[in-house]
Amino acid sequence: MSANIDSKKFDPSTLLWYKNPAKVWEEALPVGNGRLGAMVFGETGEERIQINEDTYWTGGPYSTVVKGGYKVLPEIQKSIFDGNPIKAHKLFGRYLMGYPVEQQKYQSLADLHLFFDNNKDITNYKRWLNLETGITSVEYTMDGVTYRREVFSSAPYQVIVVRLTASKPGSISFTTELRGKRNGSMSNYATDYFRMDGVGKDGLTLKGKSADYMGIEGKIRYEARLKAVAEGGTMKVDDIDLIIENADAVTLYIAAATNFVNYKDVSADPHMRVEQYLKRIKGKTYKEIREETIKDYKSLFDRVSLTLSETKDSYLPTDERIKEIQFSPDPQLASLSYNFGRYLLISSSRPGTQPANLQGIWNNDMNPSWDSKYTTNINTEMNYWPVETGNLSECAEPFISLVKDLTDQGQQVAREHYGCRGWVFHQNTDIWRVAAPMDGPTWGTFTVGGAWLTTQLWEHYLFSMDKEYLKRIYPIMKGSVQFFMDFLVEHPNGKWLITNPSTSPENPPKGPGYRYFFDEVTAMYYFTTICAGSSIDMQILTDLFGYYVEASRILGMDKDFAEKVASARKRLVPPQVGKDGLLQEWTEDWEQLEKRHRHISNLYGLYPGNVLSVKKTPEFVKACKAVLNQRGDGGPGFSRAWKMALWARLYDGNRANKIFKGYIKDQCYPQLFAKCYTPLQVDGSLGVTAAITEMLIQSHEGVIDLLPALPDEWSNGEFNGVCARGAFEINIKWEQGRVQSAEVLSKGGNTCVINPHVEVRVSCNGKRIPTKKMSDGSIKFNTKKGNTYLLKRK
Repeated sequence: MSANIDSKKFDPSTLLWYKNPAKVWEEALPVGNGRLGAMVFGETGEERIQINEDTYWTGGPYSTVVKGGYKVLPEIQKSIFDGNPIKAHKLFGRYLMGYPVEQQKYQSLADLHLFFDNNKDITNYKRWLNLETGITSVEYTMDGVTYRREVFSSAPYQVIVVRLTASKPGSISFTTELRGKRNGSMSNYATDYFRMDGVGKDGLTLKGKSADYMGIEGKIRYEARLKAVAEGGTMKVDDIDLIIENADAVTLYIAAATNFVNYKDVSADPHMRVEQYLKRIKGKTYKEIREETIKDYKSLFDRVSLTLSETKDSYLPTDERIKEIQFSPDPQLASLSYNFGRYLLISSSRPGTQPANLQGIWNNDMNPSWDSKYTTNINTEMNYWPVETGNLSECAEPFISLVKDLTDQGQQVAREHYGCRGWVFHQNTDIWRVAAPMDGPTWGTFTVGGAWLTTQLWEHYLFSMDKEYLKRIYPIMKGSVQFFMDFLVEHPNGKWLITNPSTSPENPPKGPGYRYFFDEVTAMYYFTTICAGSSIDMQILTDLFGYYVEASRILGMDKDFAEKVASARKRLVPPQVGKDGLLQEWTEDWEQLEKRHRHISNLYGLYPGNVLSVKKTPEFVKACKAVLNQRGDGGPGFSRAWKMALWARLYDGNRANKIFKGYIKDQCYPQLFAKCYTPLQVDGSLGVTAAITEMLIQSHEGVIDLLPALPDEWSNGEFNGVCARGAFEINIKWEQGRVQSAEVLSKGGNTCVINPHVEVRVSCNGKRIPTKKMSDGSIKFNTKKGNTYLLKRK
């Protein structure tokens, strides 16, 4: 690959490369197999490979349910209706907040250090991440010898692999240590510990336990093991050091495991698990393991490809491309960002693993920002926005399992905190699947967190049309709906049904009774967001109730209950335009205390929801644009990704592309990880992948709309393997902004309605297919499962 970089014979949509090692963790290159992740710095003197295992968290199984809170709920609701939000906030904090108020933290497992003696006169240095293979590499020359390292995380073998080679035999000498990590900030009371030992003549081991936190005992036990295979030279273990001298090549295998079974069970044996992983690689060559790992990875990654136009800047190092795109077009950088998002999802979310958290599976800190948890007032949902369109349906399994798990404590919270049936979940959870409000009432009154997650379970059905799957998730959908059928109360005007208490995530309203005050829950001088009937609540419930009614019809279940739900849906507060011309964020026509808030919650219904649209509700388009213009194009990474998708739904590809360039410049690390201002997060990276899809194909309104928001700079391209609702897989080719051809693979045999925005002929296996022209310009034709239909421009 190094020679290909020099000769510009590589695909700039799938290769990230750099001329220097990572200076800080946020610049390192990620690898992952869904469970084991690593960040690779690419240093030449002292290499550091930081390692994560996705079940290593603080604490152990626990509950945050507080009994009897429902008794105070009527007083909270009355206080809100009476215009006394601070009283309602205080009552919610005292009686409805979960306890502990905070949740547990995702942890860093270990650091693998490789110490090389000679580190002078380095030339021809390069490091790269090849998205076509999932392998990151570093190569450099020293004293006439070219050294190379490859690192990948193998899903088939469940190990991280480090391979060291050199152009001259006998040139590889280094010492390695597998170091544990401890919570230094909690050293006065933390109870985590680790022990480092050598194993025989070719290995190292690290064993430890998690920290107690918030009064919850640390019950995770873990083991990490390194096994070295040297070709030539000598190898020995000296205490915690493994020393290799004068080898021709060396392969390091790192296995790791914990005792975590599920959110209620920590009875596994991490040592036995590690032994089993190492047993898998016994007798296998590096070449065999590498080939099988690449084959597994490519079975997912190769399903989709996006190719946009290349320019002179496309072959520059990625950090230089990020700078140059501000001055000259580089459409393939958008392709690279799209592919990087899919890479992150494949690497951090596989069947049987934990779902991708705020940082995916990559975390360097024992006290990470926002605990590297699952934040569900936008971030966790955004992580999975591209999973269906990106043809990675299997990668949604951990997310689906998360939602199912949450119904356990979610049912208890519904009963004890609200006196309702069904289940409810709020704005955060951790590996232990707690469901009660947390952080404080300013954030914790987001009762529709579980409802939002549930709408994405329905999306999984729309893309697969799998009725057996729908039967499995139907109880989850029904349970969420049951809660809100009990929880909704009548607005004082007697017409509407609303949620109370409610919140528009993290955004304080500027209305009667709202002011800054000293909060006894957080011990901060801050504001409250507690309200009744926020717009996002109403929009999410409009979607949820509608999806449930449709699921009931498809499955032929609960007809009477579904009719009641449909009636309640009609009474939800409709979208409203305020006196300032903006789509209202609350039921009342209030302004906001923070002018350019990072969340755009009142536009949930435009994206990712299906309540507002140019076609369906044109009367609200101006108000939606007013909100976006008022918020501006800036903000943290996740906010910019969301704004890209929103402008795509408004068919403004150039505005979306402008925001993309700003995101790349200001809220993106050199390897395309998103920032949340400064902390590294994956939500923005994955949100950008989803937004780019929305610019090129949309299918949320029953029509597969091709190139709905194509930027002028992306006038030529191909998008192959992308998925659409109705169980279709699409290939598109366009030139000068117009579709030239498209292929539609029917996975479910459903009727296809598609709008290529040009006149086309439709054929299948050389035979012309009759089509019906629809009023919006789209065409409709019948399909058979497994057949591919060619649309050719006339």
